[in-house]
Amino acid sequence: MKTIHWMQAAMFAAVMAILGFLPPIPLSFTPVPISFQTIGVMIAGGVLGARLGALSQIIFLLTVAAGAPILAGGRGGLAVFAGPSAGFIVSWIAGAFVVGLLTERAAKLTARRTFAANLLGGVVVLYAIGIPVQALVTGVGLKEVAISSMAFIPGDILKSIAAAALVPKLRTALQAVPSFRRAA
Repeated sequence: MKTIHWMQAAMFAAVMAILGFLPPIPLSFTPVPISFQTIGVMIAGGVLGARLGALSQIIFLLTVAAGAPILAGGRGGLAVFAGPSAGFIVSWIAGAFVVGLLTERAAKLTARRTFAANLLGGVVVLYAIGIPVQALVTGVGLKEVAISSMAFIPGDILKSIAAAALVPKLRTALQAVPSFRRAA
């Protein structure tokens, strides 16, 4: 992998950190807050592709693990990987990979195809990993956690729409820059 690819992944890790400065929205019935960082997962995967999108999330999570308070609400350190949000946070790697894989495979990247990739990778994958981990960590039943997680769906759909509008345009603009062409 070339240095430029590491820089691209690091740049999107920085985007995730910036999104972490937006305050989380706590909900009274779940210990997991609404965060704007999931849109960063969708954008990273869609713009960078599967491999670099996932790498951007790994870099971000390693930075969090090192103690940087860059998760929503100013959280950081190893303790967040043992909390109720742990599964959702770790799932960002797989989510970015799936979004990237689906957008890479699209013959022509449209907002509609990007939206579908965002729903699958940026919502379904995150819930499939996050909900069981939250149930395990909190001791609350899987069904109860799944039901309480339904409150996140409207916001996640809106984030999927916003990322679907941005990604094709960002990718087209960035692909015009020779040093930013995605890794194969």
